[in-house]
Amino acid sequence: MKIIIAGAGNVGTHLAKLLSREKQDIILMDDDEEKLSALSANFDLLTVTASPSSISGLKEVGVKEADLFIAVTPDESRNMTACMLATNLGAKKTVARIDNYEYLLPKNKEFFRKLGVDSLIYPEMLAAKEIVSSMRMSWVRQWWEFCGGALILIGTKMREKAEILNIPLHQLGAPDIPYHVVAIKRGTETIIPRGDDVIKLHDIVYFTTTRKYIPYIRKIAGKEDYADVRNVMIMGGSRIAVRTAQYVPDYMQVKIVDNDINRCNRLTELLDDKTMIINGDGRDMDLLIEEGLKNTEAFVALTDNSETNILACLAAKRMGVEKTVAEVENIDYIGMAESLDIGTVINKKMIAASHIYQMMLDADVSNVKCLTFANADVAEFTVPAGAKITKNLIKDLGLPKGTTIGGMIRNGEGVLVTGDTLIRPGDHVVVFCLSMMIKKIEKFFN
Repeated sequence: MKIIIAGAGNVGTHLAKLLSREKQDIILMDDDEEKLSALSANFDLLTVTASPSSISGLKEVGVKEADLFIAVTPDESRNMTACMLATNLGAKKTVARIDNYEYLLPKNKEFFRKLGVDSLIYPEMLAAKEIVSSMRMSWVRQWWEFCGGALILIGTKMREKAEILNIPLHQLGAPDIPYHVVAIKRGTETIIPRGDDVIKLHDIVYFTTTRKYIPYIRKIAGKEDYADVRNVMIMGGSRIAVRTAQYVPDYMQVKIVDNDINRCNRLTELLDDKTMIINGDGRDMDLLIEEGLKNTEAFVALTDNSETNILACLAAKRMGVEKTVAEVENIDYIGMAESLDIGTVINKKMIAASHIYQMMLDADVSNVKCLTFANADVAEFTVPAGAKITKNLIKDLGLPKGTTIGGMIRNGEGVLVTGDTLIRPGDHVVVFCLSMMIKKIEKFFN
């Protein structure tokens, strides 16, 4: 597959590194030679110094043979122009990074498709949705819904009160167990578990379950004493902060702290009266305490500095805040944030890359998610008639090691699977696998 990525910024570079490991034919283009110089030596990809919005530049990188053209420069209008030109020159599919929510409205998406922009991606909006999902319950690290919530993924950290520690998984109440343990993050290792694996103290455990069993998961994880989130304090008035404040449920009260008075004035215009805007330094603990930090269930750090966000969340934890969320854009710091027990970590690059990766798959995939802490991915496949996965019971399919089926949705109902389950055409199947293995799973769904 020939993939051209326009823009060697954070998202473009991360995506290029990710896809180069898959032995795809990757070309990364940018008009800043300095940004490209370090990459071609260390990764299996071709870098070309050319402008993504120049016809001659696009011809130089062979855009007419491109299966996928991805424009992720910081300039939205440039991305749109590059995609239109790329389609006109013969690219099969195009994706543009945007920062205007209006473009995503259904009537506008169709308009852009006609112009040659097949797909739009707004990383800040995706990040905000993920923050709000993780804040719905203070005891949850990651929360992801499939098919409108028919099946739910919950990632949570095991503390001393957990009831399921040190017991082999096959002894945890099978076959009537109302959940499936799909992945375990232990230290730096990610485990797709088998029946004889055990859950240990401080593991982050990823469960799939149905909505009615969430209280049961909470009980066995020993998290019943965690307060529900009603008050949220956000440090930093970024675009993600604005979207987060707009997406939170009505019962949550939000305060945003930012030290730039002009930005605070702008936030006041953008957000309604239920969001309180505070002009001040979010690193000043006295200010935060004065503004009610000790009565806050969730603290979200969204400044443009990863170190500041990590340290602010650490300080909030020490003040007794149960739920902290840090935006950590430096991928090297994500492991450190986890070892410091920050809580939920948000990384725009990884979220955007998951969505773009989905477009590379031939099978019918409606959801791909990268588990930020774990070196694992989750994908939701729709099963076509005649697919290989329908030919045998799950235990006889010969799924690759490092993969597991977390559950499925049949006729709108979430169903947990066992080795004796037979998957049928039309089912939505949720698959977990170690990073970069989705392509190996895909053949079972074609």
